[in-house]
Amino acid sequence: MNLLIDMGNTRLKWGITTGGQIITGQSLLNTRINRHELIELWKGIRPPRRLAVSCVSANRLLELVQSVAFELWLDVDVIQVKPQAQAFGVINAYQQPEKLGVDRWLSLVAVWQQFHQPACIVDCGTAITVDLIDADGRHQGGLISPGLTLMKKSLGQGTEALPVSEASYAFGLANFTEAAIYSGTLTAAIGLIEHVLAKHPENTQLILTGGDAELIAGQLDVVSIIDPDVVLRGLLCVLEGHA
Repeated sequence: MNLLIDMGNTRLKWGITTGGQIITGQSLLNTRINRHELIELWKGIRPPRRLAVSCVSANRLLELVQSVAFELWLDVDVIQVKPQAQAFGVINAYQQPEKLGVDRWLSLVAVWQQFHQPACIVDCGTAITVDLIDADGRHQGGLISPGLTLMKKSLGQGTEALPVSEASYAFGLANFTEAAIYSGTLTAAIGLIEHVLAKHPENTQLILTGGDAELIAGQLDVVSIIDPDVVLRGLLCVLEGHA
């Protein structure tokens, strides 16, 4: 049994592997990560042979996770995954491959291993990231935009009177400010995705992940697959490659 950990900008997600399948556990907000909470998450699982980590959050949180892992399972083999120039059938487009976010790299690996066709991967999280991969496994590069919550917060911080609200409203032209911000930020995300897809082959498979994936998918005019565990599946690909 192996333990997979995806440490994002907002939360820690994890799962255990058994028979090539991933069984996910309860996620944990980064603001709640501490020694006690991590021990409570993992004290009931069988000791893993290996622990694979994807981390884009603060180094102190990664150090805490590693410390708790060694406290619980003294001999566990910890693998902190890094982006590569080429691996698992994927060729990284970045001039400095190590600068590509490891979560984006793992998503490319997972999607390529599953589909082997052109794909557009959109992480609808704290930031919205868009990455394209072609029919030969070549990463075409990507885009980064603020996520929905960051867009709303930037309006609140950059103006005197615009309110920040996490409420949901009817999507469309609005007749009060909170609803106008809700639909405006959502339209910005939708427009980004549909603009990218319009410039790429019709058989490009769209995969959405991240906390706002379902919300954004519901307003798109194109068919998408929602995969909340794509980074964990990328970690599994890495472990299987190391086996």
